[in-house]
Amino acid sequence: MVFTPREHAIKEIAETLAVAPCKEPELGNTQRSDMFGRDVFNMRAMRERLPKGVFQRLEQTIKNGAQMNPSDADVIASAMKDWAMERGATHYTHWFQPMTGTTAEKHDTFLTPTSEGQVISQFSGDMLIQGQTDASSFPSGGLRSTFEARGHTSWDPTSPAFLVSGPLGRTLYIPTVFYSYTGESLDRKTPLLRSEDALSHQCVRLMRLLGNTSVTSVQVMIGVEQEYFLVDRRLYMLRPDLILSGRTLYGARPLKGQELGDHYFGAIPSRVMAFMQDAEDQLFALGIPVLTRHNEVAPGQFEIAPVYESSNIATDHNMLIMEVLRTTAERHGFACLFHEKPFTGVNGSGKHNNWSLRDSNGHNLLEPGDTPRDNAQFLLFLAAVLRAIHKHPEPLRIGTVGASNDHRLGAHEAPPAILSVYLGEQLTAILQSIAGKKDGQYSWGNRTMEIGVSVLPPLPVDVSDRNRTSPMAFTGNRFEFRAAGSSQSVAPVNIALNAAVACALDDISSELEKAVAEGTPILKAVQDLLPRLFQEHEPIIFNGNNYSEEWKKEAERRGLPNYSDTVIALEQYNRPDVMNVFCSHGVLSERELLARQGILIENYVRTVSIEAQVALSLGRTAILPAALSWQKDLADLIISTRQALGDGEKLPEEELFRRVRRHTTGLIAALDKLEEAWNGLKGIKDHLEAARFARDQVLPCMRDCRTEADALEEIVENRRWPLPSYEEMLWLN
Repeated sequence: MVFTPREHAIKEIAETLAVAPCKEPELGNTQRSDMFGRDVFNMRAMRERLPKGVFQRLEQTIKNGAQMNPSDADVIASAMKDWAMERGATHYTHWFQPMTGTTAEKHDTFLTPTSEGQVISQFSGDMLIQGQTDASSFPSGGLRSTFEARGHTSWDPTSPAFLVSGPLGRTLYIPTVFYSYTGESLDRKTPLLRSEDALSHQCVRLMRLLGNTSVTSVQVMIGVEQEYFLVDRRLYMLRPDLILSGRTLYGARPLKGQELGDHYFGAIPSRVMAFMQDAEDQLFALGIPVLTRHNEVAPGQFEIAPVYESSNIATDHNMLIMEVLRTTAERHGFACLFHEKPFTGVNGSGKHNNWSLRDSNGHNLLEPGDTPRDNAQFLLFLAAVLRAIHKHPEPLRIGTVGASNDHRLGAHEAPPAILSVYLGEQLTAILQSIAGKKDGQYSWGNRTMEIGVSVLPPLPVDVSDRNRTSPMAFTGNRFEFRAAGSSQSVAPVNIALNAAVACALDDISSELEKAVAEGTPILKAVQDLLPRLFQEHEPIIFNGNNYSEEWKKEAERRGLPNYSDTVIALEQYNRPDVMNVFCSHGVLSERELLARQGILIENYVRTVSIEAQVALSLGRTAILPAALSWQKDLADLIISTRQALGDGEKLPEEELFRRVRRHTTGLIAALDKLEEAWNGLKGIKDHLEAARFARDQVLPCMRDCRTEADALEEIVENRRWPLPSYEEMLWLN
């Protein structure tokens, strides 16, 4: 029997799974605790290798943002080079995060030729601190012209350098910012660092008003939960749509998906477990504190999550996690998919961003405390987040835009595009009581919190459940933002959230400062302000089902915007009130903002255009031939059967033939319309107009093609179908 490529891949997978050995873990002297941070030039490595004075000054730079002493650069560079070369490094790279949404790197060798025909290892302070790269092919949104190709990278000392292994050596990776020759940001790290500084400044300002003189700074802490799919690489290579667009543009829904809930938190398949353990070992060596691994809701879907870190380091680490998962999957015969909706009809993948604030004394500002002043502080920071989400939803929504995330938002476990905040019934009741809308005493377990102001009730410790439909859920001492897509960097979301909360804290501090200047005691000023804040921002609080149609109507009644797709959201980008959220605290300039709007709109158009081309090619060169072949054989069968039985009898095969023919002709017509729409898209020069056309014309044509093709997949002979099915891709792992 001659196997089709698809059948051959399935046979190989079956044989692989059948003979997969179950090895006992190798016990050695190197435990995971010893491995942690092995490949990172971290504080421990720097303390061991740097002179005491140099280390102390660098530590102040890293922890408190003190300006680096230029004379220390050569000493640090020499120690870093020696550390890296002792561990097999031959090259170094300034690792940065351009506006592509991925990372970028250019490798340079440590070795420099001498006039005597020898080579010496060289790595100076200038080489550490600043690099140059050709920036002409990176998206800039008009910040620079193609002929102005120079881009600069500059070392970010707050994120430690690390080693990445290749087949024949290792490379020293130095996290950097990336900017144009004019000094404008071309990356996502620079505005993230700016937003952290802006938020820290406003947090300290408010805490000083409340009498806290010991706190010097506030760190944004995030924990990023990363979801992904694994597909056997042999099947993946037979799916051009997965290779080129990251999602299946065709594919009938699986006969069994997630209906039974048997994959969620189920036993991890042994082959997947081997991949996870391999990836985790690498991540531990890179100093990434991965905490959990488990099956997710959809078959073939999994999750990994580290513990909390500062938002800058956590963002870098999330980009590293994605790269390690991708490369490790290849070694284990998998393809790792980060697209938000690679498979229609089952859960998509997200990237839950757990956000909190930690002061320089180690206290979580979103956790109620033990004193009245601590609880006043907690309520003010809670009010600031509510105000930020209520007054500035556009920046947060813009942080989640993308053609791929549009397929996910509002379905299954993905929250809708309408931003709201879940607080839980009990905390909501407390805030309503403060706002004067609800009377009564509220208890929460055995512990309550006194705020020391007569009109404010005791605040109980949060034991509320989570609302998995909420875009922004308070979970006791942090907010979980669930709308970010799995393929996206979390930098844009955190830039927006940091900037919006900084604006809200600015408003709150300004009101309190004015009241205090007029002679009002600070706690009395807080007592007067909190009811007004909670009354004003009560519309943003919603504890119900965010997926329901009723909520959409209620949200509209409350005046909450619904930016339902990327194009609508990006149209808000250049509104003065939206831009002011970023500009007012120096997070981004107006030119930098407009550049980002242009980049995101152009990227949306290009993504849809690529998908349209792939859908056209795959439909015409793979699916249609299979359908036409089956149609011809059915026609031949009907003719031969009629000849045998005579013309008088109605044949059941005729109905099947008519169904195949109906969907085949429907697919031909749909593909023709898609080609017409795609040609129309190519002729539109204005990017925003092109984005609207892609959304309104091209995407519906693609859906029509899929409808016909998926119907054909369900009735064409299985052996003829050229593409691996959903069942095969989701369950064969």
